Amino acid sequence: MAAPLLLRAIPLVRLRLQTHRLAAGILIRRPCCTATESTPLPEEDVSVASQNAAVVSTKDPPKYPGWDDLDYRKWKDKEDEIIRDIEPIILLTKDILHSNRYLDGDRLVAGDEKAVVEKLLVYHPHAEDKIGCGLDSIMVDRHPQFRHSRCLFVVRTDGVWIDFSYQKCIRAYIRDKYPSQAERFIREHYKRSSG
Repeated sequence: MAAPLLLRAIPLVRLRLQTHRLAAGILIRRPCCTATESTPLPEEDVSVASQNAAVVSTKDPPKYPGWDDLDYRKWKDKEDEIIRDIEPIILLTKDILHSNRYLDGDRLVAGDEKAVVEKLLVYHPHAEDKIGCGLDSIMVDRHPQFRHSRCLFVVRTDGVWIDFSYQKCIRAYIRDKYPSQAERFIREHYKRSSG
């Protein structure tokens, strides 16, 4: 019942839109300039214009960094090296956090825990504060503030557990091992910069 009414209303809506456009001057087309308005350039302006046109020509493509640039090639090689270096621990961490291998509150098995401690936690900027009185284990659970995010937790020997960011650990590792390329790599590969 409502469909036939809507179909009858469409021509009225079109008519109203066209009326409003005409009233606002949207559909009125005016030429930008006419042939009488154009004036020829003086002789010296023509030569300057032709020289400027020669500077910006299609024969000379814009200079973008590419494989011809030695610095760019060095950067890309170093970037690949950094990626190859950090990729295994990132893949392991993402597997731990996002697969069904561990449920919320599960402690990591010995092999995963050893890799996380040796390749991540020791590089955290506040590792000593996180470990505190001693490390009992590493656990996966939901973040207390961001309930949709899973993260890694240090379970200390006194029973306290505290979260740590594996992203901060990776950034600190890159800064430590690749100091001259670290900031560029982090800027290009990590959109959100933290510590």
